Order: sequence, then structure tokens, then C-alpha cells
Amino acid sequence: MNPRDYELEPFWMPFTANRQFKAAPRILVSARDMHFIAEDGRRILDGTAGLWCVNAGHCRPKIVEAIRRQAGTLDYSPLFQMGHPGEFRAAALIAQLAPEGLDRVFFTNSGSEAVDTALKIALAYHRSRGDGHRNVLIGRERGYHGVGFGGISVGGIPANRRAFGNMLARIDHLPHTHNLERNAFSRGQPAWGAHLADDLETRIIALHDASSIAAVIVEPVAGSTGVLVPPKGYLERLRALCDQYGLLLIFDEVITGFGRTGRAFAAQTFGVTPDMITFAKGVTSGAVPLAGVVVRREIYDTVVNGAPPDMVELFHGYTYSGHPLATAAAEATLALYHEEKLFDRARELAPCFEQAVHSLKGANHVIDIRNFGLMAGIELAPLPGKPGARGFQAFLRCFEKGIMTRVTGDIIALSPPFIISEQQIDELVGTLADVLREMAGKKL
Repeated sequence: MNPRDYELEPFWMPFTANRQFKAAPRILVSARDMHFIAEDGRRILDGTAGLWCVNAGHCRPKIVEAIRRQAGTLDYSPLFQMGHPGEFRAAALIAQLAPEGLDRVFFTNSGSEAVDTALKIALAYHRSRGDGHRNVLIGRERGYHGVGFGGISVGGIPANRRAFGNMLARIDHLPHTHNLERNAFSRGQPAWGAHLADDLETRIIALHDASSIAAVIVEPVAGSTGVLVPPKGYLERLRALCDQYGLLLIFDEVITGFGRTGRAFAAQTFGVTPDMITFAKGVTSGAVPLAGVVVRREIYDTVVNGAPPDMVELFHGYTYSGHPLATAAAEATLALYHEEKLFDRARELAPCFEQAVHSLKGANHVIDIRNFGLMAGIELAPLPGKPGARGFQAFLRCFEKGIMTRVTGDIIALSPPFIISEQQIDELVGTLADVLREMAGKKL
């Protein structure tokens, strides 16, 4: 290992116990296809697609070359009152992949910005229709919608909210769908829980009145909170209630978008079409930050045609919306998904992946396993008085043994790149099984 030519202290790391990390840092120095290379030279099998995003694998040459070529041609272009070809091409490609009727794309830079954008569009849409009083936004308990104030307001993870004072006003939350007693070790969608969607009508609409509610936002599969798969009929019920009461339905597909469930979007996998879809991560396979919102055409037309001629219709956007390098990466990534049929590959690998992760049933400390597409959550029994400690120790030991996992509290999440082989799935799950076996009875 070469001596570090940089200091650790100046960088305030996100979502990280900084003192703990800097005492024993885990540094990655390169990556290729299915593996990271750590600074000590070890190969680390990527079981999480980086952070749910490197769907096509690492440092794919066609994506790398597209970014390099774009950087030497047009490094930046202002997006306010100006444009460049790449943003229009990328938007068209994304619209072609989206469910029918969702064909207008607004670019942002992150999933957090995409969520705030979708919430603003929902409010702007109702105001353009003369329904400005529709300004209540509905999220869900345990939902993760990024870290902007809009996202943490409609989100439902307490640790992301407690330090930051007041959230947005006029917010409410549906109950989450996780129930160990009813649904533990379900394969795919659990049978119990569709009725939880009825809380939208029986409690939230009854409390706020439908005429005041603008939109409902949910993740089709809640990823960051531990892979919570929607019960059968749940999303369909939400769609029906939103239609009945004139509410917009937003799917946050920052994690599930671009093949994670075997189709371009989870909306298509589940057969439920929302009014807007937020996306990020997989659109560039993580190579350059890019995100956005795919919007139903009628929403776009209402906002745009409702403004006076020659006036800005939506006073919203970002300096780097549709950045040339990002849209070049998106074009190359979407072409690679198509050429290698990676969405199909994810769908075809899903049964093997399901079988492998459910082989952990009965392993030490495992109290639930959930899966859908190429994503799984393995929930461990928490240590008394130390929530999250067992999960974090499993994460550390997995890294020591050469696999990358994601941990949320005591839930281990797996979401590998779509280029993973069946042998690598066995390696990933087998190593995790070894770690759980070694943790049996050991004091943490």
C-alpha cells in the first residue's frame, strides 16, 4: 500500500461516522466491471452497485469514452434560456423508456433535487388549474426521498429529520408496509398489506379533505430503509384512490429506475402508471451525477400553457441541470443497456438471486429476507440496547472478506450490477453466510 498523499480530516463525510471511519478508513482507489480495488490492493466484489447506481458495472469503456469526448467538445453550457444537443437527446431516450403518457423530462443533478422538483411541479400544476389550495403533500413512514427539505418532509426516516427543526408545512404520511409477523421471508410481493393503502382515504383524506391534497409520493420498492416490497394490490389501490380524489401520484424511482426490477421502471413491472417518476442513479450507471423527473404530458401542458406568452412558466432549475458531461454519460449508458439487454438480464437473473438470498433463512441472527428483482434485504435481530450494531459489524466483516454490502440499521441490502454472474451471486451470498456464521455468539 502506497503512503497516502492526502489528509483525511478536511473532508466532512456524508452519512458516515466520521471519527470512526477516519480511525480505520476503508479507501477504494479504482474499479472495473464487478469489482472495486481497495488501497491495500484487495478486490472487493460489488454487491450494491456502488450505492444502488452502477447498474452496468464499473468503468465501462463506452461510457468512459463518451464522457471524455464530451469534456473535450463542450464542457459546460448554460441551461437557462440556452440549450445543447445532448440534453434533448437524453430526454428523448428517457421518455421512450418511460410508461406511456409520461414523456416530458426535467433534469436535475441528484435524486434529492428530483424529489423537490416533482413536489414543486405538483404544486405548480394545481395552481395552474386554479386549484392553488391543493398544497398538502403526502409521503410514507420509512420513506426515503433524499435530503432536501422537501424530501425529508415527505420522507419518513426519523434520523434524517430530527436535527433540522421545522419541516415543510402541510405534510402527512401513510403507514409503512413492513410487518414481520405477517410477511417475514416473503418471496417477491407479500400477500398481506394492500389494505394499508386505504389509510389515504380513511384517515388522511378524512382529515385534510381531498380538495386540499396535491400529491402522494412513494417508492414502489422502498430501498434505503431496507428493501420494503409493496404488498400485492397496494400500488394499484393507491392509484385508484388518487384517481378517485384527483391527487397526483409520484413514484420515486431513484433506486428502482433503469432496470433494477427487470424493466426500465418499476411502474412497468408492477403495471401501475403514476403521474410523475423521479429518477437518478442508474441513468448514467453512476458515472456522472444526473437525475430528473419524467412528467405526464398533461401536467407539462397545463403548467406551460397556463403562463402568459414569452414568460418563464416554472421558476425552478439548477446551474448544472442537463450538464453536457452528464447527458453524454446518459446517452452512452442507455445505449449500453440496450445493446447488452441488461434490463432483460436483470429479470433473468432475479430467480437465481432470489434463491440465493433466501438460502440464508435459518442463518444466525436472520429474522427476515425480502427480495424483488435484483434487490434484497436481509434483516438481522438487533442487539439489545444497540440498534444497528449487529448490521454494521456484518458490513465491516463483509468488507474484510472482499464483498461490498449496504447496511441500514440491522438490515443488509444487496443490489448488484446487472452484469453479475450466477457464480458471483453465489460468492456474494456465500461470503455473507460465512460472516453470519462467524458472528454467532461473538460479543460485539
